[in-house]
Amino acid sequence: MTTLHALPDPSLDQLFRTARTVHAFQPVPVTDGTIHQLYELLKWGPTAFNAQPARYVFMRGAEAKAKLLPAVSSGNRAQTAAAGVTVIVAQDPQFYEHLPSQFPAYNAKPMFEANVQAAESTAFRNASLQGAYLILAARALGLDVGAQSGFDAAAVNQAFFPDGRWQANFLVNLGVADHQATHPRGPRLAFDEVAQIV
Repeated sequence: MTTLHALPDPSLDQLFRTARTVHAFQPVPVTDGTIHQLYELLKWGPTAFNAQPARYVFMRGAEAKAKLLPAVSSGNRAQTAAAGVTVIVAQDPQFYEHLPSQFPAYNAKPMFEANVQAAESTAFRNASLQGAYLILAARALGLDVGAQSGFDAAAVNQAFFPDGRWQANFLVNLGVADHQATHPRGPRLAFDEVAQIV
């Protein structure tokens, strides 16, 4: 009989049950080493064809943040400015260029090379997954996280990806939370409201 090896409750709490979306940060830097450690975890999350369409821009400096902030909604600017690092999670719809090395089982590259719509939808879906893995990897490393879609994607693309190849998906603020500004956790839907076992 196979035995499941679940993570201990403190780990599950840190990843899910007590983790919060953070809207205010303390002035604590996030180091290069932590950023690299974060990527080394998130890159192992499963994706279709083992594709790696997500692209990441990690912004810590004032100059980079100043370039980003005009595209961020007014309600999100203060938290983005304060975060130790803000990540643009983007996608590369030409991710298939790397499939020969990422997915050696067979040549899947032509499937996407010849179908722009399939390439774009696959890039978006799997880059979104990779962004979720980034959130969980950050929590696993002890970082607090605030993901956001309240920004002007076209303005971010123009400012950071002017060649038009990469496309902004969402933003993630990382750092150490200022819990004085933490709101009570919102409720979640019950299993029976959203799921069924058939």
